[in-house]
Amino acid sequence: MTKPVIVALDFADDFECIEFLSQFPKDTDLFLKIGLEMFCQFGYPFVRSLRNRGYKIFLDLKLHDIPNTVRRTCEMIAKWDVQMLTVHASGGSEMIAAAKEGLANSDTKLLAVTQLTSLGQDELENELQIPLQSQDYVTHLAKLAYENGADGVISSALEVPLIKEATGNDFLCVTPGIRPKSAQVGDQKRVATPAKAKELGSDAIVVGRPITQADDGFNAYNDISEEWK
Repeated sequence: MTKPVIVALDFADDFECIEFLSQFPKDTDLFLKIGLEMFCQFGYPFVRSLRNRGYKIFLDLKLHDIPNTVRRTCEMIAKWDVQMLTVHASGGSEMIAAAKEGLANSDTKLLAVTQLTSLGQDELENELQIPLQSQDYVTHLAKLAYENGADGVISSALEVPLIKEATGNDFLCVTPGIRPKSAQVGDQKRVATPAKAKELGSDAIVVGRPITQADDGFNAYNDISEEWK
C-alpha cells in the first residue's frame, strides 16, 4: 500500500462535500474517510457515488457487536469495494476474526481501533478502569488484532514504534490525530505532525479539519502531503 494522506470528510451535507472535492483536479489520487456521522446521514449511496468518482474509501464505522452480527455486516460491506473498514479491537478476538472472515472475498483491509485519540491516561484509569498504562493497553489490543487476522490498527503516531515491534513491519498503522504545526489540537489529545508521524513509521495519516476547513483545501492538502512525504 502506498502511504496516503486520508482526508476525513466532516460535512453537514453531501453538496458541501462535493463542492469541497471539486477543488481537486480529477487526476488527484484522493483517499477519503467516511465516518459514522456522514454514513448515518447519507448511507451506502454516498459511498457508491464517491467510489464511482474514483476515490478510495476508508469506511470508519468502528463496528463493535457480537461476532455473528459483525461477520454478517462485513459480508455486506465486502461487496461495496471500499479499501478500509474499522472495528473496535476491544470487541475481542472472536469478533475481530469474524470481521475478517466476513471480508474474506474482498480486498478491504480490516483495521482495528485500539484507543480513541480523544482518550488520555486519565480517562483510561478513572472512567474505563483499565489498570494499564495507555501505551501498554494500545500494544495489547494491537497484538490481539494482529493475532486474529486484522491487517492493521488505528492508533496514535506516538504508539506506532511499539505496535510495529509487537506485531510486524507489514502490520498497518493508520494514524489520526494529525495536525500541522500551524493548526489547533481541537478535541484530540494524542496528536502528531505529519513529519513526526512519518518519522515514527505510520503507514497512513488521517487529516480532517486542517484540510476541509482551510480557505484553500487543495493547497492545504498539498502542503500536508509534502510534509508527510
